[in-house]
Amino acid sequence: MPSHLEQRLENDLNTIRSRVIEQARNVQTGVNDAVRALQTGNHELAYATILNDHPINRTMREIDRLCHKFIAIHLPSGAHLRLLSSIIRVNIELERMGDYAVIIAREAIQLNTPPKGTMSREIDRLAAESLLMLKQAINSFEELNAELARSTMIMVGGMEYNMDVIYDEIAQNTQKQNIKDTLALFVIFTQLKRVADQAKNLCEDTVFAVTGEQKAAKVYNILFIDEDNSTLSQLAETIARKNHPDICHYRSAGRTPAATISPQLISFLDSMSVDSSALTTTGLADISQHEISEQHVIISLQGNVTSYFEKIPFHTNVLQWDVSSESESESESEEQDMENLYRTLALHIKDLLELLLGEGA
Repeated sequence: MPSHLEQRLENDLNTIRSRVIEQARNVQTGVNDAVRALQTGNHELAYATILNDHPINRTMREIDRLCHKFIAIHLPSGAHLRLLSSIIRVNIELERMGDYAVIIAREAIQLNTPPKGTMSREIDRLAAESLLMLKQAINSFEELNAELARSTMIMVGGMEYNMDVIYDEIAQNTQKQNIKDTLALFVIFTQLKRVADQAKNLCEDTVFAVTGEQKAAKVYNILFIDEDNSTLSQLAETIARKNHPDICHYRSAGRTPAATISPQLISFLDSMSVDSSALTTTGLADISQHEISEQHVIISLQGNVTSYFEKIPFHTNVLQWDVSSESESESESEEQDMENLYRTLALHIKDLLELLLGEGA
């Protein structure tokens, strides 16, 4: 038989969980109503959605007080502490999703007419995906079902590319609609994507509560580019793989790929005991637009990044490293130039990865 204190701990924890699940259902209703108000042009429902966010905010503060009171009284540890820690994060995530619903409702009011045509279909699709993720995320937390949480997290994977396509569509339609409606649609799509992102966070909190597994570190995709992929970009990719393996995905490409790798580079890598036998040149045309959109950072080692692409993906950061001008010297040998280039690139790469991943990356 559990002791009186153990029974009280379980009762108090169940009370908090019940309030969180109730809050989650209210937030789910708010997002649903905001989307429906947008799709139908129902301003009355939009205004109701905005007003209904006030109880959500009050409940958020109430849950926060209950959690801190629980800690003060029970000094939880182990599984109880993991669950409470997850509840505190979920509480914040739910409040944010309530805010996203409010923003969607406000933007729906500002639109002259409900979205039509392609934009309407894209909103319906993204809203359905985000709402399904939210529903499953809430169910996984309510049931403390780590497997359901993991399967739900996978759903967000393809959304980044879809968002790039949507933003391109919005940009192409700017001449067909007024600026106010264009900005409203941009905001609405962004908020729906954020609902999906927060649903994924909720799933990660569920996995942590059940198993103790921490959120996996983000793996960045980094693309080095130059004119022909025979020397600079190949060397940068090689350095990144050699000095910082397994923490990012690296690749390189050239505008017009050379037939072979530079003999100077092959000779230098051999002198560094780096196996170059598998190196081959790659052209940007060999990389799909979908793959380009998945790059977190694109780094040009020869010229401006914008000269290589008709359009930079919305979620991609670009850098320009003029490393050849930093390392070339008429008085030095080709071998010395290559060593200088190696050191320069290695320093740039180290600084970038520490910026992305923290010191010691």
